[in-house]
Amino acid sequence: MSGEERNIRLCLAYDGTGYSGWQRQPEARTVQATVEACLKRMTSEELTLHGAGRTDAGVHALGMVANFHTRTSIPVHGLWRGLNAMLPADIRILKVQEADPRFHSRYSATGKAYRYDLYTGPVQQPTRRLYETHVPCRFALDPVLRCLALLRGTHDFSSFEARGSRNPACTNGRGAVRTLFHCSCTPGPEPESWSFRFLGDGFLRHMVRNLVGTLLLVARGQMTTDEFSTVLQARNRSLAGPTAPARGLFLEQVFYGPLP
Repeated sequence: MSGEERNIRLCLAYDGTGYSGWQRQPEARTVQATVEACLKRMTSEELTLHGAGRTDAGVHALGMVANFHTRTSIPVHGLWRGLNAMLPADIRILKVQEADPRFHSRYSATGKAYRYDLYTGPVQQPTRRLYETHVPCRFALDPVLRCLALLRGTHDFSSFEARGSRNPACTNGRGAVRTLFHCSCTPGPEPESWSFRFLGDGFLRHMVRNLVGTLLLVARGQMTTDEFSTVLQARNRSLAGPTAPARGLFLEQVFYGPLP
């Protein structure tokens, strides 16, 4: 039965290992397309699920937010139960809510929080290989913390932007300028494990992974704090470090309204 159009907001968690990212792609298994297929079965409607961001292949999410418009009369609890009954075990719907008609998961967002996990010991537990990057090395925390302090605030992050992140010829908008409110690196739950966390008003494509890849050069003594500062100010991707693997990255939370 159909009625007035509703705007439905979802909070999802997923293991990104078996997916070519969030965004729907031809001939590829993606999170967006998988959830849309289940929604179509439930509602008999061709729906578009709008995500708060586009996580890459292999990236995980603990709190992705998405929304869709529908005329179905299925209550939110029924959508929650039905989707979790049909979805594969590596995607779960944590919450379903009625949203304001003007709500958009991407454009209404005020910020996102990401976590990047890595292990620096000689032998990694095999059960962690899909959820943390293994970098066997000596990890010097103090210079990393000094670099993280440099990142806080508003900067042009072109040095940490992947190609294809945006159209560089577009002169309106904010370009590569983003604000990071929180940057940290703390010991993880196991010896020789570490967690980077970043909270910002937005992130460029591969920005977190490029930051971590460069900070790892600092941690190993291959780049000084002053050199890291020069890279940040240079707005030149070729000067920064490599892109860290996707497996260690988690989208932890999407924020709407004031940031913590």
